[in-house]
Amino acid sequence: MNIAPVDDMVIKIEHPLGINPRAQMLASILGKKLAIGANYLLIDIPTGVGTKVPTLEAAKQYSHDFMALGEKLGMHIECAITYADQPVGHAIGPALEARECLRVLEGEDHPASVIEKACECAGMLLEMGGIPNGSKRAREILKSGEARKKFLEIVVAQGGSADVKSSDMPIGKYVHDVISTRSGYVNRVNNKDLVTIAKILGAPSDKGAGLEVIKKRGHRVEVGDVLFRLYADNDAKLAHAIDMSEKLMPIVIEGMILSHVTE
Repeated sequence: MNIAPVDDMVIKIEHPLGINPRAQMLASILGKKLAIGANYLLIDIPTGVGTKVPTLEAAKQYSHDFMALGEKLGMHIECAITYADQPVGHAIGPALEARECLRVLEGEDHPASVIEKACECAGMLLEMGGIPNGSKRAREILKSGEARKKFLEIVVAQGGSADVKSSDMPIGKYVHDVISTRSGYVNRVNNKDLVTIAKILGAPSDKGAGLEVIKKRGHRVEVGDVLFRLYADNDAKLAHAIDMSEKLMPIVIEGMILSHVTE
């Protein structure tokens, strides 16, 4: 859309190198919003181990920076610091995430974490626009089907199909289940490792590539249960991702007994 062309050039250099300077991140996020003339902005700051913002203190610092810059730019900015110790929902990858969101718009009540975060953030935006009880109103809009109707209007405006459904998403045809070799409970989900595996599978360039997290933190796991499912558009990328999954073990299983001391 050529909204912030210089930012696009910088991003193409930064991403392959894995660098993301704080000042550039602030400029990148606000540049496009300023370019389209936004007056009100809610910024989601996902916080947790393995994210770009690992601690609550760091998230608060970002919030203050965003709001201070917004004031200088004449833009009213509020921030939502959100839980991100593990993925919200179960999908990682363009088509998989789109399918998950479409299912929610179509009336499914799962994953609850996606619905809760979406409605809470939408509620904050509604309240910024003068509508009281924003979160409750957002849930009503979602449940009534109005959210899906508006979504489809946006799709049509961008040249897409007026009746697109979750089942239309082009998911990668090469699939592999990563299973648990022990029983216990999911103690930790490593976001950074999951993203690494998703990139090996081809995401986000390959739209159908990515993974589904089946077992999340706190879930009971038995030997042979599926922990996460891999999707790829070609078998070579899938094979590489399977190897990396075995090396990284991004979902950590612990039993209730951590140690047996006899002396």
